[in-house]
Amino acid sequence: MRFFKTLLLTVLTLLLFSTTNAQGTNDDEKLSLNSGTIDNQFEYVIRRSNSWQDYKTVKKTWLYALKAHTIDSLKAVHKNLNDTQAIVETQAKEIEDLKLNLSNTKTSLDNTIVEKDSMELFGIPMTKPNYSLTLWSIVGVLSALLLFFIYRFKSSNAVTKQANKSLAEIEEEFEEHRRNALEREQKVRRQLQDMINEQKKA
Repeated sequence: MRFFKTLLLTVLTLLLFSTTNAQGTNDDEKLSLNSGTIDNQFEYVIRRSNSWQDYKTVKKTWLYALKAHTIDSLKAVHKNLNDTQAIVETQAKEIEDLKLNLSNTKTSLDNTIVEKDSMELFGIPMTKPNYSLTLWSIVGVLSALLLFFIYRFKSSNAVTKQANKSLAEIEEEFEEHRRNALEREQKVRRQLQDMINEQKKA
């Protein structure tokens, strides 16, 4: 009777292992160590690693490759963030220069309006309508440039926020993967302990 129980337990264990192994093989075909998201690369390493008692044995080359991919991803995010920050600072300075130029131009315009009798602009004599048209065209061009750089500044700021959000998502994805791996490890330990307990009872 005891022999049949042991035989039945062995057959069930082999069936369960073969089913799990088949499902894992199908999923493993979709995973790769050299492509996909960091989460998929971690999943690849975990699924392809060998098991020994309660532990997973992982090839060092896989760990080094995974470490390199993770560091490269983080470096790329940090580089994008730094590049965006540099663009924002440059454009902020350009906006300040344009504001100063616009202020100087408005001051010059006010002084010119006060001097109504003088109809020369840059030493070139001209009629009153042409004089006003030229000055307002300069102000219009400077105003358009100011609006353009303000728009670029806002766009760069949005890119910076998106880069920060991407970095936070990567960190959250890494933490979620770590939690999932820990839960799977604890589940495997519980199953193994249950089997050991069943063996002891049998």
